[in-house]
Amino acid sequence: MPDAVVIGAGPNGLVAANLLADAGWSVEVLEEQEEPGGAVRSDRAVHPDFVNDLCSSFYPLAVASPVLAALNLYEEGLVWSHAPQVLAHPLTDGRCALLGRATAGTVAGLETFGTGDGAAWQELCDVWDRVGGDLLDALFTPFPPLRAVARLAARLRGAGGLRLARMMLLPVRRLGEEEFHGEAGRLLLAGNALHADLAPEATGSGGFGWLMSMLGQHYGFPVPAGGAQSLTSALVRRLHRRGGVLRCGERVDEIVVRSGRAVAVRTAIGEIVPGRRAVLADVSVPALYGRLVDSRHLPGRLTADLRRFQWDFATFKVDWALGGPVPWTAEAAATAGTVHLADGMDELTRFTAQIAAGQVPDRPFALFGQMTTADATRSPPGTESAWAYTHVPHRIRGDAGEGGIGGAWGPGDQEAMADRLEEQVERFAPGFRSRIKARRILAPPTLEALDANLHGGALNGGTAALHQQLVFRPLPGLARPETPVTGLYLASAGAHPGGGVHGAPGANAARAALRTRAPNRVLSRAQRALHRGAGSLHASGN
Repeated sequence: MPDAVVIGAGPNGLVAANLLADAGWSVEVLEEQEEPGGAVRSDRAVHPDFVNDLCSSFYPLAVASPVLAALNLYEEGLVWSHAPQVLAHPLTDGRCALLGRATAGTVAGLETFGTGDGAAWQELCDVWDRVGGDLLDALFTPFPPLRAVARLAARLRGAGGLRLARMMLLPVRRLGEEEFHGEAGRLLLAGNALHADLAPEATGSGGFGWLMSMLGQHYGFPVPAGGAQSLTSALVRRLHRRGGVLRCGERVDEIVVRSGRAVAVRTAIGEIVPGRRAVLADVSVPALYGRLVDSRHLPGRLTADLRRFQWDFATFKVDWALGGPVPWTAEAAATAGTVHLADGMDELTRFTAQIAAGQVPDRPFALFGQMTTADATRSPPGTESAWAYTHVPHRIRGDAGEGGIGGAWGPGDQEAMADRLEEQVERFAPGFRSRIKARRILAPPTLEALDANLHGGALNGGTAALHQQLVFRPLPGLARPETPVTGLYLASAGAHPGGGVHGAPGANAARAALRTRAPNRVLSRAQRALHRGAGSLHASGN
C-alpha cells in the first residue's frame, strides 16, 4: 500500500511525488493520458523532422522557481536553451520593441522610442533588484507567506512600500502611460500581462505585466533543450530513481472518502488504489470538487462557491513546420524566442473587449514562439519549428470577423480560425504562409482532450484576476492546499499561486501532507468554519 497516491502526472503532480519520495514516502502517480507531462509535452506529429511542443513552451517561472531548483534536474539531463533575445513586439510600420538578454540592451532600445524610456525601464529593474527575491518567495510559499511578506515589508518602509503596492494594482495601460513616453515599454508590459487573462484596463494587470517582464529580463524565457518533454522526462527519471511508481493510461473516477478522510482512489476500471497517508490531486478545482469527491463529503458553502469559479480565457493554438525563417518586417523580431503580435495598445484593448463580449476576435493578439531560434535542435538548419496561440471566449456569441466562426469547433471553425491566426502573422511577416510545410490545429476541445485540466483550453487553472487570487484562490476560505476532506490536498494550478510551470502548487501540497500527523490537524480555521456552516457531514463513504 503506497503512503500517497497522486492524481495527475503534470509538472505539479510530478513535483509533489518527488518531494514525498524524498521524504521517504512510497508514492504512486496515476495519469489519465498514455504519457506523462500534462501541458508539458512535445512530439514530432506536425512533421517528422520537427519537434513541436503541444502546449507550453517557454519557462521563465521554472528557472526562477526555488522549488524546481532544489530538485537539481540538471542531474537528470535537463538543459535550458535561450534565444539570442527574450521577447519582441513588432509593429506593422517596421519598428520593434525588444526585451534583450541584457538590461543595457533593453534600455538602449527603449530609448529610441521615447527620451527617458530607457531610464524608466532601468528604474523598474532596480525595483525588482530590491524586492524580486522576496516577491518570488511570497509566490512560491503556501498562503499566507508570512516570512516573505515580513522581509518585503522590512525592505520597503513607508512610502516605498505604498508605491510598490500601487504599481502592482495599476491597470497595465495606466502603468505604461505613467512610466513611458513611447510605445515600446508600454507594449512589453501589456503583452506580458496577456500571458494571463488580464486586459490592459484590468486592476492588477500592471503588476503581472511587470512581474513577467522582470522575469524575462533577469531569467530570460528559456526552453528545455530537445523539447518540453525533456522537463517532464527529467522529473519522471528522478521519481523513478527514488522508488516512485508512475502508471499512465489510468483515469481516476473517484476519491474514496471514509469517516471524512480520503483513503484511496477508484480508477475507471474499478481498481481501488489506497493512499495510506494522503491523496494529492493535480486536477482542476471543478474536477476535484465537482466530480472526484462526492458532494456528501463537502460543505454546502463550498459547492455554492464552486458555481462562481471562473476559468481564464479559452485558447486556440496552431503549430507549424516552416521551411525557412519567419520573414519579419521588423528584422529584430527574428532574434527573439517569443514574439507578441498586436499593432499597438488599442489593438490589445480591442482584442480583450471582443472576448468579454463573447465574440471571436477579428484581429487576434497572438503569442508566437520561434522554437528553433530558442533551441537549434528543434528542426533542420535553415527552418523553424513555430507555434502561435490566441484566446477566444468560452461561450461564443458571435464572430467579430467574416469567417462565421460559431464556436462548435468542427473542421470549418478550426480551419477558419487557423487561417485568421496566420493572417495576423502575415501582417507583421509578409510571406509567412508561403513558408509553411505543415500545420497542426489545437482548438479548445483538442487542448482539453490532451490535458483535462485545460478546460476549453484554459491554461492557468482559473482566472488570474484579483477576485480569484490570494485568499480567494481557488475559492474563498480555501487558500491553502488542504481541503475540507482530511488527507486530501489540492496540488494543481487551481491552487495558489496559480498557473505557470514552477511546481509551487505541487510542492505546497506535498509539504502540507508531510506536516500532517493527525487527521484533524489538516483543517484550517477557515475550513472548520466551512464545516460548521454545512452542519453535519456524511461520514460514510464507498
